[in-house]
Amino acid sequence: MKTAQDVIGIDFQYIVAGLKEEFSQIAGKKLLIIGGAGFLGYYLVQSVLYWNSQVQPAQQIQLTVYDNYIRGIPDWLTALETHPTLTLQKHDITHPLPEDMGDFQYMIHAASIASPIYYRKYPIETMDANVNGLRSLLEYCRQQKEAGSPVEGFLYYSTSEIYGDPTPDSIPTPETYRGNVSCTGPRACYDESKRYGETLCVNFAQQYELPIKTARPFNNYGPGLKITDRRVLPDFVRDVLAGRDIVMLSDGSPTRTFCYIADAIIGYYKILVKGRPGEAYNIGTETPEISMAELADRVVVLAQELFGYGGQVVRQESSDKAYLVDNPNRRCPIIDKARSELGYEPGITVEEGLRRSLIWYRDNAEAAEA
Repeated sequence: MKTAQDVIGIDFQYIVAGLKEEFSQIAGKKLLIIGGAGFLGYYLVQSVLYWNSQVQPAQQIQLTVYDNYIRGIPDWLTALETHPTLTLQKHDITHPLPEDMGDFQYMIHAASIASPIYYRKYPIETMDANVNGLRSLLEYCRQQKEAGSPVEGFLYYSTSEIYGDPTPDSIPTPETYRGNVSCTGPRACYDESKRYGETLCVNFAQQYELPIKTARPFNNYGPGLKITDRRVLPDFVRDVLAGRDIVMLSDGSPTRTFCYIADAIIGYYKILVKGRPGEAYNIGTETPEISMAELADRVVVLAQELFGYGGQVVRQESSDKAYLVDNPNRRCPIIDKARSELGYEPGITVEEGLRRSLIWYRDNAEAAEA
């Protein structure tokens, strides 16, 4: 059976092959990833380092990661501390930017809590990262242009949750849909701060003619998403690896399309390099749209095949009364814009993505609470 290392090696090859043009444009330049110790950072960072290992020194991307390490420095990042093309710096994006920050040509703002359980626990911190932290980075971009050292690409991570619970006639959902979002509910700290963040990006892009672009991720999953994250797939797999029944805290009817992380990362770097300033792009997969119950069933089948799992799916009600409040019933993107403008075309099936994920989780079954 493949190991976790086999899986991520295959994924890095796939990502770099899909980003030859984009990485060639960033080659030899400086890239800053804010929030690089998180789930998305796991592949955002390591795919760049894989590129660097395949090219001549002049073509290598000089990568810097900022993170507040509120959950500690993950082992995978600690192992990279001495990498010659990587600089790690502890920094909380809600604080003023370092005075010695220097010049960066490309920047990715991925610093935000994204798990509903945890952003509801830290709502103010979540809003601060998505609004105040973003504002300081956009001001940096403006100042860099005025100083004659312009940023060439800036990517802000928004979310598909800015659409809220779309009306039935707006599913699948295009970027033009304006959203059906509560501004006071338990998810509002995340949803509304992301919406306002997009407004900041659009206006800085327009007023100062800056290359600010936005990604709207749709249900990314895969290696790097800690088993303690409390999102649906890690929860299911945590039960599997513990040898107990999968506990589903809903009736299993909400539906989603799931985008494997390697496909998503290709989309994000394409937005960074090729996206139009002031524009947002859905990044996800259009099919299959499956229910939580079907996802659980697929995990059971794969776990039986891979691990000899003998459990089943059981339904319980969460003790958290707000657990499902404002949870969208359906979430499915239209990705025509990313496909036509960026050349984005996800290629990893949900079956293969889940298989790779389960193998990775088997070898990463222990993690600090997220």
